[in-house]
Amino acid sequence: MIVVTTDHVPGREIADTIGFVRGNTVRAAHAGEDLSAYFKNMVGGEIEEYTKLLAESREQALDRMIAEARARGADGIVGLRFATCEIAGGCAEILAYGTAVRFTAR
Repeated sequence: MIVVTTDHVPGREIADTIGFVRGNTVRAAHAGEDLSAYFKNMVGGEIEEYTKLLAESREQALDRMIAEARARGADGIVGLRFATCEIAGGCAEILAYGTAVRFTAR
């Protein structure tokens, strides 16, 4: 599966546009990690617990988007974007979305 943030893939021609695909996840930090992050926030610096949580969330959203595209017969996704929003205190949604396409045969 070719996944790009651009609208075109150099050297490949889009034969069919299948349509919008997306994958999302809603995550919250473990209470212990949240407490640790709270104290780190007081002194500054990177909060590794949140960095790891967001990285895992992005990967899960991306995997779900790719699975939807494959199920619809795509071999690529163009225009990949990520969005996020807070759902509730300590809960965030990560959304990956793009346009599923089929490339011409090589």
